[in-house]
Amino acid sequence: MGSQNVIDIPTQLEYFREYKRKLESKMGKQKMEKHIEEALFCVSAGTNDFVINYFTIPVRRKTFTVEAYQQFVIYNLKQFIQVLWQEGARKITVAGLPPIGCLPIVITVFSGEALTNRRCIDRFSTVAINYNFILQKELGHMQMSLAHLGSKIYYLDVYNPVYEIIQNHKQFGFEEVNSGCCGSGYLEASFLCNPKSYLCPNTSTYVFFDSIHPSEKTYFNLFRSLRPLYDSILGSF
Repeated sequence: MGSQNVIDIPTQLEYFREYKRKLESKMGKQKMEKHIEEALFCVSAGTNDFVINYFTIPVRRKTFTVEAYQQFVIYNLKQFIQVLWQEGARKITVAGLPPIGCLPIVITVFSGEALTNRRCIDRFSTVAINYNFILQKELGHMQMSLAHLGSKIYYLDVYNPVYEIIQNHKQFGFEEVNSGCCGSGYLEASFLCNPKSYLCPNTSTYVFFDSIHPSEKTYFNLFRSLRPLYDSILGSF
């Protein structure tokens, strides 16, 4: 799972183990384990896998149907959560997919009218809705099997808050909803958005910073909608 310039899951886990070793050398094994146990882990995966690795690059599509690919991504995600749990994580939140049919890059590549009619493409967002439904169910099963060991595994609904911002962007103080602030806003992401790239004059009027990622203001609104869940998790030591 992953895309260009993205640190893969095994490497991320190795970084986590390295972090634990450093903590242990500073505070001792017992305090380190308590620290990890009380920490809140936020896992976000899947958007690149669908937008780039499945829909844009044809290799995966030759091997998997959409349904099989959804299962493939969720299987890998569950393996990752399992290892996190084995490494001592006890409070884990897992974000679902956003409405991927509304991402500027998806509109540009798949709309057929990228310049004249930039609107969400429902068939891609439906893939996200279905994926989120399966993910929620699978996380529920994991939570049930690990709850007696003190685990709390939560699904984070990203889709609905982001979709609401897109549909009612004026109410949230946004002006631009289907192109990003960086470059043309239609295709740029990752290394194509760099210190030399053109930037819009006011990022906070854009729902998206580049063609895939939300702007800081969108993330702030998303966090605000998820805050009650975070508070309840952090209050449950």
